[in-house]
Amino acid sequence: MFNIGWGEFLILIVAGLLILGPERLPSAAAWLGRTVRQVREYANGAREQLRSELGPEFDELRAPLEDLRGLRGFNPRSAITRHLFDDLGDDPSGGLIKSDGLKPNGYAAPTGSGTPVSRPLQPGERAPFDPDAT
Repeated sequence: MFNIGWGEFLILIVAGLLILGPERLPSAAAWLGRTVRQVREYANGAREQLRSELGPEFDELRAPLEDLRGLRGFNPRSAITRHLFDDLGDDPSGGLIKSDGLKPNGYAAPTGSGTPVSRPLQPGERAPFDPDAT
């Protein structure tokens, strides 16, 4: 919930010892534990009251929140790159960047996923046409 690691927890204990002293630290920790438990009970009680009053509509309201919770590890850059270059296989440049790392214009390719560079049409080759784009 708070994402506190062992290092941060140890720093909090040392700070508590310095601020409160060893004789008041146990009572302060007990007070903090009771307060956190009471806040959790209030939150659970409010959730149960909403669930009992709303009935099945509560689950309908909760579904979008669960969807948002699933997006915590979402990386928009990788999702867009995967969506745009999914048909290119393992090579995100579509074969336009040579194995020596140079683009067709002779400049060095950017690191990471580069933007594909269009190639000129061959004689007799028709230009690509997308009826949805016009």
